[in-house]
Amino acid sequence: MASVAPLSPRPAGSFSMENEQAPSVPLAGYVGFQTITDQIQKRMLQRGFEFNIMVVGQSGLGKSTFINTLFNASLLSSTGRTLPTTPIPQTTSVSTTTHTLTEGPVRLHLSITDTPGFADTINNDRCWDPIVKYIKDQHSAFLRKELTAQRESRIRDTRIHCCLYFVKPRGGRGLSELDVMVLKKLADVVNVVPVIAKSDSLTLEERAEVKELIRSDFQKYSINLYPYSVPYMTDDDSAINHQIHSLIPFCVIGASSSFPHPSHPQKLIRGRRTRWGVIDVEDERHCEFVYLRNFLMVTHLYDLIDTTREVHYEGFRAKQLLALKESSAGGGAGQGQQQPGRPSSRQALGGY
Repeated sequence: MASVAPLSPRPAGSFSMENEQAPSVPLAGYVGFQTITDQIQKRMLQRGFEFNIMVVGQSGLGKSTFINTLFNASLLSSTGRTLPTTPIPQTTSVSTTTHTLTEGPVRLHLSITDTPGFADTINNDRCWDPIVKYIKDQHSAFLRKELTAQRESRIRDTRIHCCLYFVKPRGGRGLSELDVMVLKKLADVVNVVPVIAKSDSLTLEERAEVKELIRSDFQKYSINLYPYSVPYMTDDDSAINHQIHSLIPFCVIGASSSFPHPSHPQKLIRGRRTRWGVIDVEDERHCEFVYLRNFLMVTHLYDLIDTTREVHYEGFRAKQLLALKESSAGGGAGQGQQQPGRPSSRQALGGY
């Protein structure tokens, strides 16, 4: 997993390489366009990259700690209840924080969207609605900016590229009814990556059993999870994605503390200290954090952004423009009066 190469870039637009490929002509000497990749890299490094990640799950599953562990920085503070007298949120809210991270020559403009209050009450009916609405609202806002007559040269991207869904660790049990409902709703609008939180609370045997039960639920309820299979995918890409699907859901542990390595005291490891020793989050024998980090950051970071644009946003954009076209046609046929059942232009661009 740690040595796999990033996915191959997908073809732009609907251009068919098989049907419209021009004959190849050999060059008699040096031209120079082979340096275009260096030019693109230089331009992209100057601009930086935008990545927007969302975390969804019940309070107390370590979402904030895990994000800090994933990016190896203190980015989020816990929003959970620290006192029994603290009131429990009655509705799901959405909050976003932004940071700029630098690793080598790459600047990453990171937005982290948390969902405090999700599934924290007795009645969790439609607790996913604010989350789905927020994701669609970002598509709608981006579409409105695209359709502006004098739009910005570079539109700030607030679309959610990845949603980490935290499943409560329950020995001998798979997904709850709420998990199934929320995952199906989210999978329609965003790239969803499910993880089993606080997996150190399960034995190795329980982990294997729970992972198998959850995978069975994915198939039983037809939950379409990222990464997706696409026609133009190469054999290497398919092999990588097959390997990733064999690991989903990832069993993860978050840690905010560092301890000396038991065998090498001069080396610090991130983990959790227990009566039985130190749990190292980067030890593949303890959890699958390293696999998840390599998946999100090393092999699929750009594909998450690209899939959001090419799959989720394009699907949203096509529906909204079709609704806008029908709304305009209906208004013209009725001499300026909106026909019953047809959305107005404002409603069409609002996504609802």
